[in-house]
Amino acid sequence: MRPSALQAVDGEMRILCVCCRQDHENMEDNMDKNKLHVVIGMAVASLGVICLGHVVSAGNDWSTQTEKPLAGLAVSFDKYCEDALQDMELEEASEALTKVPEQDKAEGVTQTNAVVQQTGTSGQSAQSTTVQATVTATPAPTATPAPKKIKLNLVYDRLGVVQVKNYVNVRKRPSENAKIVGKMTNNSGCHVYKIKKGWAKIVSGGVRGFVKASYLITDEKAEAKAQKVATLRATVTTETLNVRYLPSTKANVFDQISADEDYKITRETLTKGWLDEYIRKNVKKSQLKGIDKEKMYADLNNWVMIAIDDDRAFVSKDFIKMTYNLNRAVSIKEVGQRKKSGKKGGSRSQDRDSGSSSGASSLISYAMQFLGNRYVYGGTSLTSGTDCSGFTMRVFQRFGHSLPRTSGAQASATRSVSQGSERPGDLFFYGSGHVSHVAIYIGNGQIIHASNPSDGIKISSAYYRKPIKIGRVL
Repeated sequence: MRPSALQAVDGEMRILCVCCRQDHENMEDNMDKNKLHVVIGMAVASLGVICLGHVVSAGNDWSTQTEKPLAGLAVSFDKYCEDALQDMELEEASEALTKVPEQDKAEGVTQTNAVVQQTGTSGQSAQSTTVQATVTATPAPTATPAPKKIKLNLVYDRLGVVQVKNYVNVRKRPSENAKIVGKMTNNSGCHVYKIKKGWAKIVSGGVRGFVKASYLITDEKAEAKAQKVATLRATVTTETLNVRYLPSTKANVFDQISADEDYKITRETLTKGWLDEYIRKNVKKSQLKGIDKEKMYADLNNWVMIAIDDDRAFVSKDFIKMTYNLNRAVSIKEVGQRKKSGKKGGSRSQDRDSGSSSGASSLISYAMQFLGNRYVYGGTSLTSGTDCSGFTMRVFQRFGHSLPRTSGAQASATRSVSQGSERPGDLFFYGSGHVSHVAIYIGNGQIIHASNPSDGIKISSAYYRKPIKIGRVL
């Protein structure tokens, strides 16, 4: 405890110093590194006051006691300075322990107690002061897990991966003037035979030809890229596969898909909690009739969810092969050309399939220009993004044909054509119960369509799923 007065050695004499304490307290806020100097100055000022007569004597004359008060003052002054120094040390220790950088406060800290021991000059133990301190908790370093390598289904001895904004043309010869035989979208894979004079000879899917080498990455860079962009896909291993609304053979059939077609797997692992939430949001009560939920939950490991254009549905693992694949090149086959024959007539179906209409040939060539462009739900831009009906609407609009905005309305606005009588330029409509997707038939059993956000505008087999209707505009 800091003294409020100085005591003389003589028992009857009391030297009162009432100003020291007050002066010290008034100046505490301004004390910094010069605290000791301030304390000494205050003590000297007190001495001056005492010398001027602020001495209370108990019956003795001042002149007879001139030596003794000085001795008492020295003892009390030493004690005062000692206490003041100890207080300063405590304050500085407390500030050092409690000061925490702002960034540490934000990241999480732990509390600890530090005990500072005061010891008097006479050897006796003074009081212990406990200071609450905040210390940064430094987390132990954690090892970064190595990236999981996926097993790629790649048949390329020397992998090349296309890096373009939309697509790159595959040409018959290494020349920009050569015939286009296919197109490869961004992140498509290929086998690179050789690179010479800025051109790469490649094969991808069923397409062979040449692409500009500047649009390819190869070797280690290609392998690293493939690990990141390859998608898990399901390839149908049976002639026809039922796609169902729910992961159960008792569930209603959503659609049918064909052999060798592959589809992106949107969910490989199904759980009861996830399926319950999916049913709540997407499945009608009528579609649950006849389904034993307990059996369905017990068999979830045998099903996956796939994407079919804009739709999501379930297929059994028993009839698919699951592999990580890169996109492949799509071939551009000549359509819309009459047979070069001196004979009249010929097969009517052949004429239809080869595209007897010059209008259809021009329309298909125009549609091909946008291969690989983005799919955007609700979009109608052939360059910036479009959905399936927006794509067909804009392509036909270019040639003076007005189509409604939606696939269902387009189906209603076209006259039906029987399967086997289709010809280039016809529209193929797909869906489950109602029309939900539309594509343009380009001949040779193929269609071009704005498929889904993953694939964009692409070429597919015309019977990759069972069409609801084939409609004719031209």
